[in-house]
Formats: sequence, structure tokens, C-alpha cells
Amino acid sequence: MNNSQEEVELVRDVIATLIPHGEEFTLGRGEKVTITHRLGGNFTVMTLQGMYRIAAKDADALGESTADKVSAQETKNDLPPANIEQIKENLKSVFDPEIPVNVVDLGLIYRVEIEKTEDRGRIVFVDLTLTAPGCGMGPVIADDVKNKVLELPGIDDAEVDIVWDPPWSQDLISEEGKMELGLV
Repeated sequence: MNNSQEEVELVRDVIATLIPHGEEFTLGRGEKVTITHRLGGNFTVMTLQGMYRIAAKDADALGESTADKVSAQETKNDLPPANIEQIKENLKSVFDPEIPVNVVDLGLIYRVEIEKTEDRGRIVFVDLTLTAPGCGMGPVIADDVKNKVLELPGIDDAEVDIVWDPPWSQDLISEEGKMELGLV
């Protein structure tokens, strides 16, 4: 994960999500932004107006290359169905844009279950919590979780619920997460 700060000029208009409120805004072509984090393919940027998240699919607006989704989809179809451990491992590429630790090591993933149904195929159910109940980025993080689950082989659908019980606390952070945050 490269987190050196870098100022860039946007090469096109881009929809960005205001952190921590979760509202979408358009940042204009030619606007200068400072990339503060590259987390899970997404970008956290600072402007004079505040902090924003730019999705990985819009990396080109920052002059960055985007991943080749077609070959990833072809590879996905050739692999055996993902299991719970593989899902959790893939979720380690999802980040709260304000915290440089993934949602698994932050202790935000409470439940991952796979269910096989006649009508919807293999569905993954994920219970996700947030570090604070008022976090406007919750739907964005939940969407990231869903997309990371759906990119795995043998997964036909995913449902991500934001839950508040039990309440999140720093005790849920893994040892790796605590080291990354300087808590140990």
C-alpha cells in the first residue's frame, strides 16, 4: 500500500464521495488534489474543500491506470467456488477511507455466511459494522464489501447488512491492525 502524498491535477471531471458525510460531489477537470491514501484500489484525496474518496474505477481521472476487469472475469470463471476464508481474505482489500487498516483487521466484519438457493444460486451474507454510528461512509464501505465478494468465483449474489450489535470497539482490531495504527 503506497501512501506517500502526491499532488495531481484531475484529467477529467470525476464523481467523488465527501468523507465522512458520504455525499457525492463532482470534482472538476483541472482541479488540483492531493492523494493521501491508496487503499484497496480506491483513493483518498484532499482538496481545499475537504477530503474525498475516488473509486478505483475512476483512477484514470487521477492519471492512474485502471485494472483490467475483462481478464479478471475470465479467470474468475475458471476457478472453484470461493469459501468463507477466501472471502475474508478478499475483504482485506476494503478500507474505511479515513483509516489505513482494512475492514477485516479493524474488526468491522462480524459475519460471513454462504447459502445455496434454487433461485439465486450461491449468496454470501455479510454483517458489517462501522467505527461510529453516524459515519456517512457506511453505504460506500458496504458497497465496496459487496463488490469484493461478487468478484470471487462461484458467488452469484451478496447481501451486506450494516449492524450495530455488538457495538464496535478497539478491542476488535486484530494484532496486525493494532500494529498498523501504532496501538501496540
